[in-house]
Amino acid sequence: MLAGEAAAAAAEVEAALDTPPDPDAAAFFDVDNTIMQGASIFHLARGLHRRKFFTTREIAGAAWKQAYFRIVGVEDPEHVADARNSALAFIAGHTVTELQELSEEIFDEAMAHRIWPGTRAQAQLHLDQGQRVWLVTAAPIEIAQIIAKRLGLTGAMGTVAEHENGIYTGRLVGDMLHGPAKAEAVKALAAREGLDLARCSAYSDSYNDVPMLSMVGDPCAINPDSKLRAHARAAGWRVRDYRTGRKAARAGLVVGAAAGAVSGTVAAGVALRRRR
Repeated sequence: MLAGEAAAAAAEVEAALDTPPDPDAAAFFDVDNTIMQGASIFHLARGLHRRKFFTTREIAGAAWKQAYFRIVGVEDPEHVADARNSALAFIAGHTVTELQELSEEIFDEAMAHRIWPGTRAQAQLHLDQGQRVWLVTAAPIEIAQIIAKRLGLTGAMGTVAEHENGIYTGRLVGDMLHGPAKAEAVKALAAREGLDLARCSAYSDSYNDVPMLSMVGDPCAINPDSKLRAHARAAGWRVRDYRTGRKAARAGLVVGAAAGAVSGTVAAGVALRRRR
């Protein structure tokens, strides 16, 4: 009898906490430096390098671009394009299944602890309100989907690497999901899912994502670069910065980011000097 009463009470509590779905509204989150610290493609590439997918010389270029990204705090479109296209080329000849399995491991070892708690809480707030939450990133769709799954989000949109018969060719399918392409992807998703963009939210750290941020009713700059911060303030957008000691840390990263960019710091440094 007591067990039955306890079960009924538990069911009543669950029913009271159950939030009805809000099918017209959703939230869209950038990944790099918004959901997580640094560039996800770099952490993926470093993990693959440790597993002998490619050489230290090949990863050195990506290390420099990651150091630049962390020191300056602004995405240079040319660095972004070079880093992601070269990293996707590195997986040519490997199977989709292999990369998916290794990406799960790499997320656990190199990315999980880099998730910004504040941004994670923002995403959970939307979920708690019955809204769907998507990641929208230039990173490979495989790692974007893993991040979304691990965080309990609805799904992800990312850059797609071509594969034939389950084996990567090293080429992209279409363009990278970067800048204006993100806005187009969100627009298409909204039309497909019946979303009212005026009731939707979007989050990013980069001025490059102003097209995506501008198309929703609730844009928010997260850990913004200087141009986005100024634009957000002028437009009256929300601004959230979850970094601590930002100015001091940025100065320290001149040495620290490059030194910690890849495993085997000396080898990476030698490779970089040879390429100059």
